[in-house]
Amino acid sequence: MHAFEWMSPQGIESAARAATTTVAAAMVSERGEPDDEAALLKAGGIDLLDLMKEGLLRPRRLINLRDIAGLERIEEVDGGLRIGPNVTLSQLAAHEQVRMRFRALAEAAGTSASPQIRHLATLGGNLLQRPRCWYLRSRAHHCTRKGGDTCFAFDGENQYHAIFDHKGCAIVHPSTCATALVAFDARLEITGPAGTRRGVSVEDFFLLPEADVHRENTLAAGEIVTAIWLPAPPETARSLHVKHCQTESFDWPLADAAVMLEVADGICRKAAIVLGAAAPAPHRARAAEAALTGQRLGEALIRTAARAALQGAAPLSKNGYKLVIFETLVRRALLAAAAS
Repeated sequence: MHAFEWMSPQGIESAARAATTTVAAAMVSERGEPDDEAALLKAGGIDLLDLMKEGLLRPRRLINLRDIAGLERIEEVDGGLRIGPNVTLSQLAAHEQVRMRFRALAEAAGTSASPQIRHLATLGGNLLQRPRCWYLRSRAHHCTRKGGDTCFAFDGENQYHAIFDHKGCAIVHPSTCATALVAFDARLEITGPAGTRRGVSVEDFFLLPEADVHRENTLAAGEIVTAIWLPAPPETARSLHVKHCQTESFDWPLADAAVMLEVADGICRKAAIVLGAAAPAPHRARAAEAALTGQRLGEALIRTAARAALQGAAPLSKNGYKLVIFETLVRRALLAAAAS
């Protein structure tokens, strides 16, 4: 890696003012080379350091967020939870209230990566990590997401790529925590250089390629995710997160799913079914949700909903196997949630 400056501000506003760009913007170039003048924000730094070691980022300065007080807390607010972006995945997975009331999120965090990485990686970093597409992470391939004019996955090795919403780019979103947060209707608090704050749902925060092929979210230069808000779940809520990996290791999943059901007297009052590793953003299986809502839960209905979760799928040349995996995961998750 090249040499870089190190900055450890004590406040959010000073950190935001020091950041000149985002990681995504620093990787976009007409000539295929990263920005040499970028000043980038760092928390756990797992993905950021990977990109630097791979020669895909050459920032002039890194701004450390780990010394800013308050970003590492989990607090109960109005029956829900306010989670700081510097909370590690291991802390999130072990937190009693998260485990009891937001089970799918605890499961997603607790099975991500390896134990060593979970002790360092933060929830904010998990949401903002860049896709693991091998063309995006190859210096030899100047793909559309880096400012080129070709998504090499469409005619290339696309075994792990998207089966939904891949117009212009076939990446899959890498965050399993994002899958669970969308199912819980979570929101993000984002703070800018002047201290101004804006709120956005996690679902609306992520972008599909047709909206912007160069970035995965709406975060602008000088903005910092300062909180993740989970609204209070109803007493009847049940949730589960499941995933399937190529091997039982710390690899990213081939497919994952988060489900959240509100059930009263055997009737599904509300359903959220979100697929991960399926699309460039967490994918809501709205046809499956509609099939369940207002209906008495049973195995036949759940099988119908699991098939409906594939509505709109357009697998590429080498990833059609994902259809069977996603249908199976959704069915298993719904059966387990309904029985809990």
